[in-house]
Amino acid sequence: MGSELNMSKILISLTFALPLLVIVGFYTVHGCNEAVCASIVSKCMLTQSCKCELRNCTCCKECFSCLDYLYAECCSCVELCPKPNNTVSELSRKSHVEDLTEPTPDLFAALTDDRDTLQRWLTFTFPVDLDIKIFKNKEIKYKTINSEQEVIPLKDLITVNCTVAYMSQCMSWNKCKASCISMGASSYRWFHDGCCECVGHTCINYGINESRCLECPGEDDDNPIETEVFAGEDYENGEASEKDGKKGKTEEKVVEKKIEATSPVE
Repeated sequence: MGSELNMSKILISLTFALPLLVIVGFYTVHGCNEAVCASIVSKCMLTQSCKCELRNCTCCKECFSCLDYLYAECCSCVELCPKPNNTVSELSRKSHVEDLTEPTPDLFAALTDDRDTLQRWLTFTFPVDLDIKIFKNKEIKYKTINSEQEVIPLKDLITVNCTVAYMSQCMSWNKCKASCISMGASSYRWFHDGCCECVGHTCINYGINESRCLECPGEDDDNPIETEVFAGEDYENGEASEKDGKKGKTEEKVVEKKIEATSPVE
């Protein structure tokens, strides 16, 4: 009797786990960007707007409409376009993230609402699902499920737009943090290839975990700067300039003494 009960529990667990594995499989096997595509792809899968094959694309028009402006970014998640060829360097995959203590959401929104005419940064906006239970007092509820195949809808999720801004030029760790503070960002992500991403207050998981700066790294950067050197660039430059200044003053004093020693006595 006990073994039969355990077997039934295992079958029930597999019933709920398989759909989750299918969704996770899209993100891992096909290289989907989960940060950008998770919300919109989940919606399109629930409505079955993208449930067809690329060869017999009967749903392509409906899927294109469902994925909306993120179609080019997320169509590979539903196997309706070829997987993008990612040839990023090892440094572009690594990043440092940090929360900023005094964000100014209104300032960040004002700077990122429109395209920057000087191309100092490039903005990306995409939907994310926030769990509103985080902002509520915890309450435990029990619900009876009549069928093993019944799916309980998620009612405590709200969809908001997340906006991030990628700085066009490469910069050091310290300069990235200072730039994002000046824009009013809530957090930032600095990639080890020098790319800087400023993240808005409605984003989760520090925006997009992908280096997308317009001019960083450059095409000719075959030997990118190491992380430790790049991160300490500002400090080292400041310290070096201070030493050079002291050295210059010392040399001036030595020259003055030599002139005094060689000048004729009247």
